[in-house]
Amino acid sequence: MTNSLKIMEVTPENVQRETLFCVKDITNPAFESKRKWFEKRHGEGLKLKILKNGNDQMIGFVEYTPAENAWRPVDAENYMFIHCMYVYSKKDRNRGYGTMLIREAEQEAINKNRSGVCVMTSKGSWIADKGVFEKNGFKQVDQRGRFELLSKKWEATALDPKLLDWTVQQKKYQGWHLLYADQCPWHEKSVEALLHTAMDFDIHLKVTKIETAKEAKNAPSGYGVFNLLHNGKLLEDHYISATRFRNILKRELESNEQVGS
Repeated sequence: MTNSLKIMEVTPENVQRETLFCVKDITNPAFESKRKWFEKRHGEGLKLKILKNGNDQMIGFVEYTPAENAWRPVDAENYMFIHCMYVYSKKDRNRGYGTMLIREAEQEAINKNRSGVCVMTSKGSWIADKGVFEKNGFKQVDQRGRFELLSKKWEATALDPKLLDWTVQQKKYQGWHLLYADQCPWHEKSVEALLHTAMDFDIHLKVTKIETAKEAKNAPSGYGVFNLLHNGKLLEDHYISATRFRNILKRELESNEQVGS
């Protein structure tokens, strides 16, 4: 570990200079959508911190918030919740950088008299694997589908966090639905691509933007902030491309034809 490493906290005042890690180009519409989301959430206790090297290059980042304001389907009273934690380059992994970022969330939780820290993990896309958290003393306390919930607590009497059952929300979404939030800056690009693809197939895709943490907690997927459904069935729970959606549409339409024949 070198002394030239530094962790910068992004704030509404410096966000144009420090950027948001996932989107560095401040002229990109995705940056603006995330910036607006970030500034609102910052007032609710959300923190975004970027790890940099001595050349001011970004290595990784962590985003965390008080769990009652988490944009994931979790019930974790008096915990800090990590939304995202990422070390960008493979050459920078296994060098303790992830641990440095996790420590930021832990210290914040201690400073705010929280019972511990929790995080959702998965081997799937767009979310961290649980390995780095287990190395840092986190224990798995719940699981639904491909998602695990891990926690690390220092208050022995505190209840373990738990995952909410997002499947109970799915049946009410009949037809084609896409629910998303600006918590991830790549969603807006995906939404635009999916809308255009739906029009190519003469499909009505109803798009709903998730505006609050409460709505995200009650979303119909484990990821919470991206939900693609058809007739009560969850098809995708993370950002997808137009090509991927085109394949989904072909598959679903073929399936419907077979049922109807």
